Amino acid sequence: MATGVDQLVGMGLVGFSLLLFTYYTIWVIVLPFVDSRHILHSYFLSREYAVILPAVAGLLLVLLVGTFIAIVMWKNRKPTKKTD
Repeated sequence: MATGVDQLVGMGLVGFSLLLFTYYTIWVIVLPFVDSRHILHSYFLSREYAVILPAVAGLLLVLLVGTFIAIVMWKNRKPTKKTD
């Protein structure tokens, strides 16, 4: 069973993910239909970052997962026997 701290951390991560998803959804889907002089535009970055930031995050994720897999495979390798 999860402890209270584990549950709190899990709820925090879920809350952060929900907040990030809501922000990105409003930024990408709703904001293009709002007048460019509206006050709502001041809370968001320019639109080109809507593509650049997820691409960089995806590349970073692939790099970290690949590095983790390489380290695990390197540590678990078996020594090869020499044949004469």
